Amino acid sequence: MSPKGNSSPDQVITVILGGGEGSRLYPLTRDRAKPAVPIGGKYRLVDIPISLSLNSGIKRIFLLTQYLSSSLHRHVQQGYRFDDFIPRGFIEIVAAQKTREATNWFQGTADAVRQGLIHFDNHPHENVLILSGDQLYRMDFREMLEGHHSSGADITIAALPVNRESAPRLGLLRVDALHRVTEFVEKPKDPKILDALATVPGLPSERPFLASMGIYVFRREVLRDCLAKTQGDDFGKNVLPAAIRERKVSAYLYEGYWEDIGTIGAFYRANLDLLAPQPKFDFGLNVSPIYTRARFLPGSVVENSQVIRAIVSDGCMILRSVLDDAVVGIRQRIGTECRILRSILMGADYFETPAQRQENARRNRPDVGIGGGTVIEDAIIDKNVRIGRRVTIRASGKPAEMDGPNFYVRDGIVIIPKGAVVPDGSVI
Repeated sequence: MSPKGNSSPDQVITVILGGGEGSRLYPLTRDRAKPAVPIGGKYRLVDIPISLSLNSGIKRIFLLTQYLSSSLHRHVQQGYRFDDFIPRGFIEIVAAQKTREATNWFQGTADAVRQGLIHFDNHPHENVLILSGDQLYRMDFREMLEGHHSSGADITIAALPVNRESAPRLGLLRVDALHRVTEFVEKPKDPKILDALATVPGLPSERPFLASMGIYVFRREVLRDCLAKTQGDDFGKNVLPAAIRERKVSAYLYEGYWEDIGTIGAFYRANLDLLAPQPKFDFGLNVSPIYTRARFLPGSVVENSQVIRAIVSDGCMILRSVLDDAVVGIRQRIGTECRILRSILMGADYFETPAQRQENARRNRPDVGIGGGTVIEDAIIDKNVRIGRRVTIRASGKPAEMDGPNFYVRDGIVIIPKGAVVPDGSVI
């Protein structure tokens, strides 16, 4: 089949799905949308798809939002002002809204895009690149677009080889020798179905399944037609299985690092991997930088401390403490004689003034930050948390899942939620 359309990034719009509830990342999603969750000290998850689009030359981006989207909107609006440096580029936030034609909020990934079509049509394009707002990976979408163009596909699905343990959590593809998709099965659990899908030619024996990454390229008119003909609300469950029967759907094979930040365990491991000498994902690559909101914060002050391995973001103060395998977010205050091991501290949204600290003392509550003499191991400390002096927070000895009065345990990791107060001497 001859190539269809144009593979130029100028003929592509990006649609980022940012409206999911993110229940498996609770309590990090208690007060924010999943794409707004901080990662790597100073970034947000949504910075990944935005940056990858820009680095691939795609300058017209729509962000579909719905659930607890205030901080996500604020981050994007303050961080990406394209008029200053990218001609004809934009990020347009499309929030779920009720209209005469659509009386429901977004019901799923496909329904979100279906309701957003009216906004996309205001901008000329031949292809639509659909991305998730909660994944960690680095891809040059120009290569995927070229493959989509040269194969003459109506739809292209980015896919990567996975092992049997991961396969039941993902949408799996069956492809022929030319990488045309002949079957799509969403999160199969039946061992017989899994056995039948482990037949993709050319995949390594330890990773015999081909899984969808939730990254799709649609030709414009094909997307509209598929959404009109399919009443279902989800791409994986409804739209793609139906499209395979009528359209040419190809797979674009990706062999790099990819992590779906869908659980507390995945989020925790992805952050700590950033500390490795050769991390699986490197925020610091000059050839493909990850952008974020520019903040005018002072450099961090580290006084007489032992930093064995840590990321320390801007505006922090660390006093005579030990950090080993720690990711420290912006404006984080760590008092004297603290030990932070295998933990993520997300920092704070503001610096407290002397007057505010005096008010804290009057009310007998800790300042924002970590009080002196505190030990934190295997934990995630969300933003604006007040941890008192001589506090102990450890995951060891606790069940994998539990809820406490001012903490949670998920996947064996202790989480102190945003804005929580942990009094002096507490043991968690």
